[in-house]
Amino acid sequence: MSDMITADLVDLDLAAQTKEAAARSLAERMVALGRVTDLDGFLADVAAREAQMPTGLDGGIGIPHCRSEHVTEPTLAFGRPADGIDFGAPDGPADLIFLIAAPAGADDAHLTILSALARRLMDPDFTAALRAATDPAATASLISGDTAPPAAPEPAATATAEEPPPAAPVPFRVVAVTSCPTGIAHTYMAAEALEQAGQAEGVEIVVEPQGSAGFTRLDPAVIAAADGVIFAHDVPVREKERFAGKPTVDVGVKAGINRPAELLAEVRDKAARGETTAPAGTGSPVDEAGGPGEGYGTKLRKWLMSGVSYMVPFVAAGGLLIALGFAIGGYTIDKAPSVAEHFVWTDSTSWAALLFQVGGLAFSFLVPVLAGYIAYGMADRPGLVPGFVGGSIALTINAGFLGGLAAGLIAGGTVMAIQRVKVPAALRGIMPVVVIPLISSAVVGFLMFLVVGKPIAELQKALTDWLSGLSGANAVILGVVLGLMMCFDLGGPLNKVAYAFAVGGLANPNDGSLKVMAAVMAAGMVPPLAMALATVVRGGLFNRTERENGKAAWVLGSSFITEGAIPFAAADPLRVIPSAMAGGAVTGALSMLFECTLRAPHGGIFVLPLIGNPVLYLIAILAGTAVSAALVILLKGMGGRGDGKAVEGTPATESGTAPKVPATV
Repeated sequence: MSDMITADLVDLDLAAQTKEAAARSLAERMVALGRVTDLDGFLADVAAREAQMPTGLDGGIGIPHCRSEHVTEPTLAFGRPADGIDFGAPDGPADLIFLIAAPAGADDAHLTILSALARRLMDPDFTAALRAATDPAATASLISGDTAPPAAPEPAATATAEEPPPAAPVPFRVVAVTSCPTGIAHTYMAAEALEQAGQAEGVEIVVEPQGSAGFTRLDPAVIAAADGVIFAHDVPVREKERFAGKPTVDVGVKAGINRPAELLAEVRDKAARGETTAPAGTGSPVDEAGGPGEGYGTKLRKWLMSGVSYMVPFVAAGGLLIALGFAIGGYTIDKAPSVAEHFVWTDSTSWAALLFQVGGLAFSFLVPVLAGYIAYGMADRPGLVPGFVGGSIALTINAGFLGGLAAGLIAGGTVMAIQRVKVPAALRGIMPVVVIPLISSAVVGFLMFLVVGKPIAELQKALTDWLSGLSGANAVILGVVLGLMMCFDLGGPLNKVAYAFAVGGLANPNDGSLKVMAAVMAAGMVPPLAMALATVVRGGLFNRTERENGKAAWVLGSSFITEGAIPFAAADPLRVIPSAMAGGAVTGALSMLFECTLRAPHGGIFVLPLIGNPVLYLIAILAGTAVSAALVILLKGMGGRGDGKAVEGTPATESGTAPKVPATV
């Protein structure tokens, strides 16, 4: 690891008071050594990772980390602030800060080295030596493993009479899986914490860390002999069905780091009570992501968002290909013959037809993917087959987007019901492969074809007809509602609902659905553009970090990435969110009033040639941006934040220069 950290990457007197400032200070050292090529881009990736889950750990440790295309080689920087910095750990601020930077394509060897560091952070001798270090070069050597930390003194032995050792009891056996979104640090720290707790408690534990460097599967014999299972994860456990039928504790990865002894006690209690999991994949990562006692409303939202999240890439790819086909070949390109039968290499119309037809095929997956992954969110992999079947039936009977929602929920519920049935051990092996897909697909097919499908198809037709006839005041009111939804949570669930509503209309486009798509995208562009404008007009109301974020927000807003406003909303939600909603409502209303249309589901100003009434569309966006910017300036001015100094470095102001993903992903 000596090539990953040097004395130049060690700051024993880190002068930072926030996690954002600490990350920037350490990242600047990486830039100076040529290991990071774009400081702001790298910090945006760090902030995006931090937004997924705080990186503070018990024991005064902060480990901000990410994989980024702006990193040239795996690099580790270390900082030791005097007063400690809040990284979200339950026990308070961190005084040992490790910034881990891995290239987007980091090889397994380097990631394995980083995982070794993560495990060493669980060693109290190692962290004590870091707190006592006075020389950067010696600190770098200690972190790289070239120098061992001084060992704690052995307790003095006491003379006792020799007694024959008692017979060793059969140990309680546990297998565990750990994983985190990045797969670099928390994954291996949780594994180390569980192993240490197992040694202290006399529990025989074997851990399978599922990190970015890949993973080595536990021996099936070890799993079979285990008395219990612990899942400490924030991403889906791979091949989860291997552990079915055993007492299981399922928690987030940080619980594995912070309270491993409690998890061991909990799984021991479950084993004593005879509690076991149902066969193969009863719970899904989406279903289990919340805390205990989570209501069905919250679970329903997560299930629906699971489907929408998987659907969005098909929307982006298919919709933009269709839009490009229209842009190159004109609006009659949908009448072109199949390119498989007629294609002229030198004819632009043939290329436009190719783009249109490929995009159309990608778009045809929207409803099946939506239904399939709603079912996956409810019942894990066994839900995929009936979900996709139900989604395809929804297309066949013209039930559309609403039919896909219903099919996904029916499929997931059916699989969950089947999984609750106790079956003989001999049949468990074929349940996920044969029995569950067979029965659930038959049930979903019956319900969709003969019971709920037709009424939903009628409702879908009524909705389509209503959108086709939208005009005047009704259209404006709908634009206001959609604008408010797009700007309320800046890429959150309500934003996704509005976006999914618009995209669903593109599956069978008409004049009304194209207006809805235009209004939704326009409103979603307003919040980051408004914050960017406000930082230019009245920069004194914003601290230095917010002004830097404002520069990026111009590009993010223009690209329809609503999350560009998140850093501002996180720092000052009571002023920023109402201002953003007001501007979004104005833009949505004006877009509908101006009868602007849009055939592309994404792209911001970069798909302007595909927008109907583009000049009026820009006016609508500018008007909403001006309203939001004026309101946020007015509200901040009334709050007495005139010079920005009072909030310089305020926590959460850099809670993320927005993640570089579409607002609806």
